[in-house]
Amino acid sequence: MHIYDSVAKRKLPFTPLHGRDVTIYVCGPTVYDDAHLGHARSAVAFDILRRTFEMQHYNVTFAKNVTDIDDKIINKAIEQKRSISDVAGEYLQSYERDMAALNVKSADISPKATQSLEAMTQMIQTLLDKECAYQTPNGDIYFDTSKDDDYGCIAQRNEDETQTKQRVESSDEKRNVKDFALWKASQGEFSLSSPFGTGRPGWHLECSAMIEKHFQGTIDIHGGGADLLFPHHENEAAQTRCATGHKIANYWMHNGFVRINGEKMSKSLGNSFFIKDALQNYHGEVLRFYLLSSHYRQDFNFSEEDLLASKKRLDKLYRLKKRLGETAAAKKPEAQFAKGMLEAMNDDLNTSKALALLDEMVAQGNEALDLDPKDKGSKKLFAANLDFVGKLLGVGLEDPFRYFQFGLDPRFIEQIEALIAKRAEAKKAKDFAAADAIRDEIAAMGITLMDTPNGTVWEKSG
Repeated sequence: MHIYDSVAKRKLPFTPLHGRDVTIYVCGPTVYDDAHLGHARSAVAFDILRRTFEMQHYNVTFAKNVTDIDDKIINKAIEQKRSISDVAGEYLQSYERDMAALNVKSADISPKATQSLEAMTQMIQTLLDKECAYQTPNGDIYFDTSKDDDYGCIAQRNEDETQTKQRVESSDEKRNVKDFALWKASQGEFSLSSPFGTGRPGWHLECSAMIEKHFQGTIDIHGGGADLLFPHHENEAAQTRCATGHKIANYWMHNGFVRINGEKMSKSLGNSFFIKDALQNYHGEVLRFYLLSSHYRQDFNFSEEDLLASKKRLDKLYRLKKRLGETAAAKKPEAQFAKGMLEAMNDDLNTSKALALLDEMVAQGNEALDLDPKDKGSKKLFAANLDFVGKLLGVGLEDPFRYFQFGLDPRFIEQIEALIAKRAEAKKAKDFAAADAIRDEIAAMGITLMDTPNGTVWEKSG
């Protein structure tokens, strides 16, 4: 497998640090609001990375943190006159619901900031003892970037002081403009207790401390959105190097930005697209499939037109699945198909190529069924192919009837089912004129029927 390493800025062959074991850590959500399309992009990208390893029998340990104490959470708690835990708990549940709808697998390790305080204070103390950090008169503790000779090696940027001030937190008490907070002194009623006084940990510190706590050393892959490369990941790498003497990760992977109407998605621009809003109108797999259509490193430009086109592409997979009915899958997928899919994904997650191979397989499946709808061997093989796709890409996992009925009123579904039953009775009585009339009535309601050896199936047209 080859992956693009953000530090080396090229594709590199992936070699695990320990045999067939792979450790992956991805920066997770700050739970102060509902998850948006940018969260979905990152979650799906690293979910397929995990799935690609697992399909090739690697032992993957996947971690994703949860920032459940932060200025944004505190501000919302104050605004809504609620506790931090209530606010964070509500939006964490919302995030998890959205991830489940997108078929994103749960992390093996999901550390929360509020549950990792001891690990963070230990790392702060180590950095203070090594004189790589300093405490200001007001109680804040900063990492001293001048003590790290390799600071800047992750982002590899030569930024002047003005540019840096725009990206890092400003304070008159810093020794250097690039220094960053490890501990922020008392935040009033929202403070945590620590050996350094009341306050809360700095955001950059969380991931370093959590990785050290749960993995005790260098991990294989650290991932996140491109917006985290600097300063977040740069700061993580620096504090881990200075505190532990080892690097935090062997490879760094970053997914591209999400743009809406050509502009970078941002709440400040008012173009943030919440996942929960998209899921009101589209099945979660439709949104996932759409995100897979673009390479994870490219910037993703959302458009409703492209989303609809992607849905039609996924519909074809589900129509094949519907034609296969209850066919039991063969023990293994078609060897050439599985090999091609894995080769595409092993090329730095080349989902465009993988989806092209998927399109070909779906077309071949329909051709085979057209030639002989009762060929059990062929049906078992294509069922196995779809099972393979489900495990690798996380799509095609839904019951096809439920997939096509997504968003329809249950009363409407009952009405259609009743008409289909009535039509079946008319056909059984050889009253074909009545059966045709019912079919026309159903068609006028925007429903397409398909008579199969397993009975009549239907879906919403368009």
